[in-house]
Amino acid sequence: MKRNFLFTCYRTARGELLRRLESDYLQRSITVSCKQTILQIGGLGWEKDFIDCSLYKNYIILDSHGVGSEEAKKIQAEPYRLPLQCDSVDMIILSHLLEFDANRLQTMREVERVLKPEGVLVILNFNPWNLWITYQYLWEIKKPDPCRWRLIRRSRLLDWLKLLNFEVTLSTEFNFNSVISTHGQYIAHRYSVTAVAYAIKAIKRRYNVIPLTPVREAKPRLVLVNSINSSTQLNYHD
Repeated sequence: MKRNFLFTCYRTARGELLRRLESDYLQRSITVSCKQTILQIGGLGWEKDFIDCSLYKNYIILDSHGVGSEEAKKIQAEPYRLPLQCDSVDMIILSHLLEFDANRLQTMREVERVLKPEGVLVILNFNPWNLWITYQYLWEIKKPDPCRWRLIRRSRLLDWLKLLNFEVTLSTEFNFNSVISTHGQYIAHRYSVTAVAYAIKAIKRRYNVIPLTPVREAKPRLVLVNSINSSTQLNYHD
């Protein structure tokens, strides 16, 4: 299984702390109505830490191996081929999925397709510049059957979202002792090398093209000078 490294990492002492920080973040990020549809791509197994599936009846977990909380609805499929209609989901969560997805670009296109306009997208990834993550990565490569995963820089992810017409509204960095969030125009400039993981929250925008029509020149019309006062002038002379 491609994401076995993820679950092994979370079993360590530092990984457990990171899991709690990310669970608290996801719980705060789920602000849509309980009647709306939320899609989590990539099961974790501890969804009950940040979502109450008895309240959110339309919370769906899509995982190719059926991983995820038993209380949530499940779909077993590949993330790069979502069996969902266009513009049918109100919120999508990608929790440490893109690092292990060989078809990540196609997955991002599918996410844009099924998400409704003004829908919310939340992505969690590991920070490739963190020393602890780098050590875990190098240790994984030495195994006989290493897990095929590629870390994604935050700047690259921001470029992908921009190309897909997403507006990034919040960037969050997870350290073992703190969580730092950045809003608005400062997102592209502020980034910590020591962060273990980062999260991006974006909104899908749909811009309608307004066709330009040629402006027709108005034809000049003849106007009689003093045409209004002509009758008055005649009566005056009489």
